[in-house]
Amino acid sequence: MTHEQQRFNTKRFPFFKEFLDLIFPQNCHYCGRNLFDWEFCLCSPCKNRLPVASYYLRPEDNELTQKLQGLCPVSKAISFLKFSRKGMSQSLLHQLKYRNKPQIGQFLGNSFGKLLLKQPYAIDWDMIVPVPLHRQKLHRRGYNQSETFAKGIGEVLQIPVEKVLERSKWTDTQTNKTRLERIDNVSGVFEIQPNQPVYQRRILLVDDVLTTGATLAACANILWKNGAKTVDLATIAAGGGV
Repeated sequence: MTHEQQRFNTKRFPFFKEFLDLIFPQNCHYCGRNLFDWEFCLCSPCKNRLPVASYYLRPEDNELTQKLQGLCPVSKAISFLKFSRKGMSQSLLHQLKYRNKPQIGQFLGNSFGKLLLKQPYAIDWDMIVPVPLHRQKLHRRGYNQSETFAKGIGEVLQIPVEKVLERSKWTDTQTNKTRLERIDNVSGVFEIQPNQPVYQRRILLVDDVLTTGATLAACANILWKNGAKTVDLATIAAGGGV
């Protein structure tokens, strides 16, 4: 049962929700304590402890835009969380990607969207485009973690999420590869899906993690090649040693 369905049942059948909460209590995805009715995914103390990065305050001049220089044309690059090994961001990303918890992506996207809503550039995008998974990995996982994050942002900013890109080739994991190996690994991997016009569209390209920027750059360059007006980049987390 989705979070939205639970909220619907809360309004119409409050006793049913009390029964569900008794049988299937909702717990914080980080510390594990029971959540109150007004909390979702994280308890309030853990939500306040999220390692929120400040990239969105200087989207055109930060270490992310510097990292992407030479890989693709980019004017803005932002990330919601600062990544740290064995920290909160790594724990949430691990659960999102490998523990069948897509609701974490939606929650983080909503939270980031609320921050972006206060920024003047939040109206700069016509569409949000998630970095795609290969169809075999999508089938195995059941969802695209980047798409859940994109939908969370889009819901708040009221910008449509469009699955414009497809991953046409299977690639090995980027983990433990050097920067040059990562760039080579994703070369020629992404394509524009048929009948998906991006010409003169202002696009926010979304992924889960920014490490070397190779995957995002490969996707951004395809969008540029097909006539996108602007391509800005956003991720759930970024930081050294991701």
